[in-house]
Amino acid sequence: MSAKRRPTFLILLALLSALTLPYCTFGQQTASDFVKSGNAEIAKGDLDSAIADFSKAIELNPNDPNVYLSRSAAKGMKGDLDGEIADSTKAIELNPKFAEAYNNRAHAEITKAEITKGDLDGTIADCSQAIELDPKLAPAYLCRGIAKKAKGDLEGAIADCTKFIELNPKYAPAYNIRGIAKKSKGDLNSAIADFSKAIELNPKLTTAYTNRANAKKAEGDLAGADEDFAQAAKLRATPTSPTGTP
Repeated sequence: MSAKRRPTFLILLALLSALTLPYCTFGQQTASDFVKSGNAEIAKGDLDSAIADFSKAIELNPNDPNVYLSRSAAKGMKGDLDGEIADSTKAIELNPKFAEAYNNRAHAEITKAEITKGDLDGTIADCSQAIELDPKLAPAYLCRGIAKKAKGDLEGAIADCTKFIELNPKYAPAYNIRGIAKKSKGDLNSAIADFSKAIELNPKLTTAYTNRANAKKAEGDLAGADEDFAQAAKLRATPTSPTGTP
């Protein structure tokens, strides 16, 4: 090629590169695009599409623990507890200091244990690891408290629920759960106070009325128990009423 024609050729080559570059670089969705799409699908309640989008993001970037955690959450919402545990575990493998992943796996483990009557030690271990990594991760305390209550460690359950309440004092079910542990321990007055606080924060928390009624009945307050049982029945008769956490 002559020196005279070389500049024209180079200009043409540059133009062709400029035309094809957007197609290769910007014409395809990135892992971040699929993550954003997956989050939007979760917001719409389309869990299958969300899981598909997170899976595509993982194909493009298989080493991002956050995407595995997002997919695990979507699987958990869909009821796929084994899938939720597997994705949380992968996130932990990629980042052993990922507190939220331990917490997420613990919630899946305790849900599975409640269904299968399985061992809760793994749940407690994961919650403890999450708390060690992030002492202000409130859900890990509540999850561990529930697991301890199920194992019969009432003092431990009360302590963990109390810590959760310190970090998140407006969450009614936490008072309800702590009240159940206190009632099982025989501390009826304190249990009733917790059930009352749960009702104050959420007047439609049906189980808090039932639990307070049982505590009042055990204390000999039959009239008060009847009132709470009646209120619980009224709430259960209303289909849109949230029942809260037992």
